[in-house]
Amino acid sequence: MTAAHGTPLRDEPEPDEGPSVGPGAAETVADAVVEDAADGAERVLAEPGQRLLARIVDTMVVGLPVVMVMRETLPGRVMEVAAPVAVAGLLLVYEAVQLALWGRTVGKRVAGVEVVRVPPPTGPGDAAGTGTGTGMDIDAGGGTPPSRLGVGRSVLRAAVYALPITVRPVPFLGVAAGIFWVVNAAAVFEGSWGRGGFGLPGDGRLRQAVHDRLAGTLVVKARSPQ
Repeated sequence: MTAAHGTPLRDEPEPDEGPSVGPGAAETVADAVVEDAADGAERVLAEPGQRLLARIVDTMVVGLPVVMVMRETLPGRVMEVAAPVAVAGLLLVYEAVQLALWGRTVGKRVAGVEVVRVPPPTGPGDAAGTGTGTGMDIDAGGGTPPSRLGVGRSVLRAAVYALPITVRPVPFLGVAAGIFWVVNAAAVFEGSWGRGGFGLPGDGRLRQAVHDRLAGTLVVKARSPQ
């Protein structure tokens, strides 16, 4: 099977215990495996619960020390404005550096997942090979291994998630940022209830959040140590 933008998919056999529950259950199981861009091996897409655990751990690792220090050193009103900016900046650097080097943050290691590039196209549907369908090929060439994210892709992915944090103190923009995070999380579930999806760019079966779709990345379960 080939996804809408040329991403190779592998069908897993459906369980024999009985009929699936819900109209999209069989499709979700069938589309849970993708082909690694580096060696062609099958990689299992990360579960939403794993992604949530990774995000919680990373947010605590970065956010808790910042908030604790600022609460002790800054007046209340200043802290409310400065803390989101500091957390966003540190989270961007924290995530971008680790993704560029290893494809995994501390939280992703705890959750047993890693981030890889969307495999190159197998057909004419996506000339760039990023899975975004935008013609944007970030970090193409330059000796970057096929599944390694590279600096530009890692920074873009981290920035799309982290930068909205900076506007949380602004009333209208803070609401807009909250809506973005809801849509960002919901995008992971697109395709879980059939093929209709939410009309977002990218293939809903690949469990990509908005920052994955813009950066051309996938979150997969980490390989077991050999």
